[in-house]
Amino acid sequence: MVTIEREGGDRTMAGGAEAPLEEKTPDPLPYEGVWRFTAPAVDASVPQARHAVRDLLRRQGVPVSDDVAHALLLIVSELVTNAVRHAALLSPMLAVEIAVGAEWVRLSVEDNHPYRPTALEADHAQTGGRGLLLVREITREAGGVCDVEHTTTGGKVIWAALPLAPARPV
Repeated sequence: MVTIEREGGDRTMAGGAEAPLEEKTPDPLPYEGVWRFTAPAVDASVPQARHAVRDLLRRQGVPVSDDVAHALLLIVSELVTNAVRHAALLSPMLAVEIAVGAEWVRLSVEDNHPYRPTALEADHAQTGGRGLLLVREITREAGGVCDVEHTTTGGKVIWAALPLAPARPV
């Protein structure tokens, strides 16, 4: 069972930067906020995380397009799967955070494993190994950004920030 908690009133922008204090920011929109939940690093957490993100977007009334919503659900599935497969030994729990701003949504998965993964081109005969490459490409196509950062506790957080509206083709 996944329980989502709304974080304090911190206002964070895509990429983790805090909104400047000296600028007067408008009141947040009803769907803006930061929610976080933890889950065990087990296979059952993958669909639970996907459903929790989908339900949160609907419940909060986030004006996300179908394309961006599908991209977010695929991204959370891939990132939680990677945490379960590659970090569970050193990190039996993982955290998923969803931060929604006026024009973007940022999804991140955090674990306590120190290894910083990279997106690799996998051999076509392999059945896995393309998760981060897929996350990077989906994020890029949606007009967003993604990255991997170290945490202060020695683990890592992998995040993707996407605009609420899909990117327009060039």
